[in-house]
Amino acid sequence: MAMRPLARTTSPRLPRAAALVLAALAPAGAALAQSAPATPTGGADSALRRCTALSSDNQARLACFDEWAAQQSAKGWQAPGASASAGSAASTSSSAMPVPVDTTLPATRVIDVARTEGCRDPQYSDLSRFWELESGSDCGTFSFRGYRPITVSVVAGSNVNRQPTSDTDGNSAAESTPYRRTENRIQLSVRTKVAQGLLTQGHPTLKDSLWFGYTQQSYWQLFTPEISRPFRATDHEPELMYVYPTTAQLPLGWKWRYSGIGLVHQSNGQSKPLSRSWNRAYLMTGMELDNRFSVNARIWKRIPESAGSDDNPGISDYIGRGELSLFWNINKDNTLGATVRHSLASSDRGSVRLEWLQALGTGLFGSKSNLRLHTALFSGYGDSMIDYNRKRTVFSVGLSLVDF
Repeated sequence: MAMRPLARTTSPRLPRAAALVLAALAPAGAALAQSAPATPTGGADSALRRCTALSSDNQARLACFDEWAAQQSAKGWQAPGASASAGSAASTSSSAMPVPVDTTLPATRVIDVARTEGCRDPQYSDLSRFWELESGSDCGTFSFRGYRPITVSVVAGSNVNRQPTSDTDGNSAAESTPYRRTENRIQLSVRTKVAQGLLTQGHPTLKDSLWFGYTQQSYWQLFTPEISRPFRATDHEPELMYVYPTTAQLPLGWKWRYSGIGLVHQSNGQSKPLSRSWNRAYLMTGMELDNRFSVNARIWKRIPESAGSDDNPGISDYIGRGELSLFWNINKDNTLGATVRHSLASSDRGSVRLEWLQALGTGLFGSKSNLRLHTALFSGYGDSMIDYNRKRTVFSVGLSLVDF
């Protein structure tokens, strides 16, 4: 709708005030004038452009606006372009902004206004929320999040390492301890993002990130009262990792979502003869298909140690030099996973872990709970650091808290 002309009783100060306001906004006006469509010479739009073009001479520009404002006051001021038809204005005002589409998700999925604050929004994929790859799945820095599942479970092993050995002199137990094959396993795992936007500054949606994580796994001889229920093994694993988001399209609808590098130390905190430890540098990557399947891969290189300080020589030939994991969200309550590690050498050793996670209850606002009934079967080397060179099969059932 066109603006109603000002009455002729307007204060004489108006032209001067209007000139001052327009002079202050002259740079913006000049920018708009450059992009505006051409109007007939001699009109109000033409006079406005002529005044804003005097950006190098403030006095001349102010005088020009004084003259223009006086003319408009004398004839009844009307905004430039107000003569446009009401139908055109209505058409412009009613045009809706397009809903932003998340290009990292399938073309059929549209990201609406965020439903949940931060990295909990279910509109984003599992990998996007887990690594906070996008602005809409970002929870900021220095907040604690889950890493690997936090688990309390009962395990039954095909055997138990009662007298650990190592190829290094002085690193083999002198006597056997009567451990039982059935025990309790406790895993704690958390991480925090310490920095973000290191290499993706200025990108409208994607965010890279630097994380610190810590995982601790303990085997507790809960069912062995005759030896006072000791902790048979406890492994500590601090880790530093950098994650870079990617959006490349892959065949069959898959999307390459991230790549990264990391440093990890793992040790059992024991003194000789039970001391075990190693350090690794790794590369990692991940991809997904819709929100049904995700594949994550890591390949690592052990950081060498001197022969005198190596508690577990040849550990890479047992635990492996790389791993590949596949997770399948069967439905909103059930997830199946498989992780394979391999030595990538002639030794042909490694391990396989199969997992089934079933959601229990509901979370806030009716969302899926983060608590899972966790059933797993492991077979191979490296179930714990003390077992790095001992093969065993372990079945476990317990409760896990994931991605909190």
